[in-house]
Amino acid sequence: MKKTLEKTGVFALSLALVACTAYSAQKELERTGGPYVPTPQIVVDEMLRMARVGPKDFIVDLGSGDGVIVLTAARQYKARGYGVDIDAELVSRSNAEAQRLGLADRASFHVRDVFKADLSKASVITLYLLPSMMVNLRPKIYIEPPPGTRVVSHDYRFDDWQPDDLIELDVPEKEKVNGVPKATILLWIVPAKVAGRWRLEVDGEGGYDVNLRQTYQVLDGSASAAGKALKISAGRLRGTDIRLTAAGSGLRREFSGTVSGDRMQGTVDLGGGRTAKWIAKKV
Repeated sequence: MKKTLEKTGVFALSLALVACTAYSAQKELERTGGPYVPTPQIVVDEMLRMARVGPKDFIVDLGSGDGVIVLTAARQYKARGYGVDIDAELVSRSNAEAQRLGLADRASFHVRDVFKADLSKASVITLYLLPSMMVNLRPKIYIEPPPGTRVVSHDYRFDDWQPDDLIELDVPEKEKVNGVPKATILLWIVPAKVAGRWRLEVDGEGGYDVNLRQTYQVLDGSASAAGKALKISAGRLRGTDIRLTAAGSGLRREFSGTVSGDRMQGTVDLGGGRTAKWIAKKV
C-alpha cells in the first residue's frame, strides 16, 4: 500500500511538472510572440512593396529577428527605421550587419519588448508574430501610430480588425516550417479617428448634423438635414481618406474627402452630375 501511494505521488508530481512546463512554454510564446523563424526574402520584398516603402518612410519592425526587413528597406528604398526584439543575440547580429552594409545611419536594432516600442514616428509597421501576440498588440497599433501608417503582417491577423488588402504567395521553403508552401501578406492602413458628432456644411446647400460610429476603418451612423433624417452607410476610412453615403427621405449624398484632426473636407456628389465642396468640424 505504501509503495502504491508513493507511485501515485510520483505520478501526480510528474503530471504537475508537465503542466508547469507547458504553462511556462505558453507564457514564453505569449511574451516573445513565438520562436525565431527567418522571413524568406521573397516575403520581405512583397511586404515592403505592399507598404509602398520609399525614402521618406520610417519603419518599425516588431519582433525584428535577424533584421532583414529594416535592412532591406534601408538598402533598397533608402528608408530609415529600427527593429525591436527581446533576443539580445539577434539584435547584436542585426546591428553588426547594419554596420557591415554601411546602413547603421538608417537602420538600428534594440533589445526591447514590442509593447514598449515607440510607434509615434512610424509610417510603416511590420510584424511576423503569433496570433495571440497580434491580438494583444492590436489596441497599441490602432491608437499609437499616426493615421495613414501602413501595417504589414506576415501570415497572421488582428482578429476582428479586417485587413484593407491581402495577397498570397507561393513560398516552397515555408513548407519545412509550418507544412504549408504559401505565405499570406496582409495590409492595414491605420484609420483616422472620426467617431462622434460633426457639423457638416455643403456649399450652396446648407448644413448637416452628423453622428458617426466607427469600427476600425468601417463607418455608419445617422444625419439630419433640413428636418430630414438620413442614414449613414457605406462609410470607409483608408488612413485619412474618408468616403460615406447619407441617404433617406428621397435624398442621397455621396461624400469623399480627407480628415485632419477635428476637421474634414472634400467633395460631395449631389446626383445628376452635380458636385459641391463640403467641410465639417467635430462638435
